[in-house]
Amino acid sequence: MNSSRKFFWINTALILACMLSLPTFAQNASKDETGSTADTSTSEKKPSASDDSAVKQLPEKKAPAAEVEASSASDVQELKLRGLEERVNELKEKIFRTKARILQLQETVVSGSIGAGARAVIIHRNEMGGSFKLVSVQYALDTVPIWKKVDVNGDLDGIEEREIHSSNIVPGNHNIAVQMVFQGQGYGFFSYVKGYKFKVTSSYTFTAEEGKIITISVVGFERGGITTKLEERPAIRYDIKIEKLTPDRARTIQQNAEKAEKSDKTDATPSAGGQSG
Repeated sequence: MNSSRKFFWINTALILACMLSLPTFAQNASKDETGSTADTSTSEKKPSASDDSAVKQLPEKKAPAAEVEASSASDVQELKLRGLEERVNELKEKIFRTKARILQLQETVVSGSIGAGARAVIIHRNEMGGSFKLVSVQYALDTVPIWKKVDVNGDLDGIEEREIHSSNIVPGNHNIAVQMVFQGQGYGFFSYVKGYKFKVTSSYTFTAEEGKIITISVVGFERGGITTKLEERPAIRYDIKIEKLTPDRARTIQQNAEKAEKSDKTDATPSAGGQSG
């Protein structure tokens, strides 16, 4: 009887132990299943299709930007080339104009050339009356002095007309500047001006035309009439003559210029000697 009771209690204890251990075993089994599931999902996320598509789309997004960059670079290069081409064309035009100008200067400036460009002849003329004596004169063409003379014993005042300059010049506008100094030779009512000097300055702009000769006569004269004050009478005027530049006319002008140059040298020699004495 006692042995059967012991067996009963032993069996009962075993059953209770088994029953108590079942929930713990179930929890462990569920944990193992969830862990294996999590591992499986984690391992499956690495090679997922969405990641592959994202990796594949990256180069596809960069491709249009690269194309735009390449096209903009080509546009910039094309603009640079066009700008260089325009500058080259401008330089060519400037070089062409410069060459043409040099050729023109070579034709017109070379000393003694016949029938090329334009030519200017300047003549000094004194039409003053006995009330004034020309004591000095200065001429400049385009600010360059061309003739200067001071009266010595009447050698300047006694010149009624003389060609003082003749040369080829570049066609276009030019300027001649003149200064004449007169000394009063008053008599009678105007005796008060005797010994006084009157400086007259003047300038004139003229146009030299291609293939033509312009002759400018610079004339010192008395203006006004009897009622004009003596000190207001000295004046300068310009008489202009334009003619065609033919080879024959150019030779004649050149010969006259050479004669005038020799005459100036001859006049300068005794003048220098007189001053030294």
